[in-house]
Amino acid sequence: MRLFHGYENAEIGRPAVLTLGVFDGLHLGHQLIISRVVERARVLGAVPTVLTFDPHPRAVLHPQSAPPLLQTFDQKVEAFGVLGVEQTIVVNFTPEFARVRAEDFLRDVVHERLQAREVYLGRGFAFGRGREGDINLLRRVSGELGFAAFEVPEVRLRGQRISSSRIRELLAAGRVNLARRMLGRPYGVEGRVVRGHERGRTIGFPTANLRPANRVIPRGGVYVTATLIDGTWRRSVTNVGVRPTFEDTAEPSVETFVMDWGGDLYGDVVRVRFLHRLRDERRFAGVEELKEQINRDAARARKYFEKAGVRRSLSVI
Repeated sequence: MRLFHGYENAEIGRPAVLTLGVFDGLHLGHQLIISRVVERARVLGAVPTVLTFDPHPRAVLHPQSAPPLLQTFDQKVEAFGVLGVEQTIVVNFTPEFARVRAEDFLRDVVHERLQAREVYLGRGFAFGRGREGDINLLRRVSGELGFAAFEVPEVRLRGQRISSSRIRELLAAGRVNLARRMLGRPYGVEGRVVRGHERGRTIGFPTANLRPANRVIPRGGVYVTATLIDGTWRRSVTNVGVRPTFEDTAEPSVETFVMDWGGDLYGDVVRVRFLHRLRDERRFAGVEELKEQINRDAARARKYFEKAGVRRSLSVI
């Protein structure tokens, strides 16, 4: 996949079938939009293209209410490629860009620069000055310029609209199972493994202490997780919290015990995906009580992984 910072740098060659949006989290609604783009580009012999914005527009226009993002920029771009996007164009969102008229952007960039054949918007998405670039304006301008415009319907689960904000709420409540269904995959974080106090090693449960790059971390507690090590997803149990048995810290930690594995991960960047919540974090009377609970957590995690569907999914998470 080709990545361009700024539409001025994008290659001009084949015409594009494209979509515009922030696409934080790349949930099932986003995936539906992108699948339409990829399918139609294949039919038309065009380049499946995503035009996205960085930073998030709200971080520029309303920083006090800007949401924490579910993915890092690199994670999102990588996911575009996995979904079949061949060209990602990143627009640097600035106060100056926010004042650009939507119609001018469609004429100068989407039509002239990218030679769009078809453009797809998610339902309710709008762009340009004052969010004037909605599906109605897109259809009017596309009719004048000779490309097609479509609005992709929203995706619902259990009658609820799937959205990035709803997924953030679910993760804040520790409801990783429902978040997984809305994302179409388990929610994950990645980060570099740093040295901690190594207490886990001294009690027989060495843990990888992550410094997450992601801003959204599930609610504190203990989870069944899968950890990506050397290209293989391995069974693990992860504690998110403040380690109340040993210390109370203001900054939540993400500590992962990888079962049946004894390698050294210090300095590595690893990915952890949250599969199932086991319990809340709590303070224990001492080390022995903590060890007993960790053994119980690991036993429950092993039973979880023995489910046929989970065994199959581990190879493709």
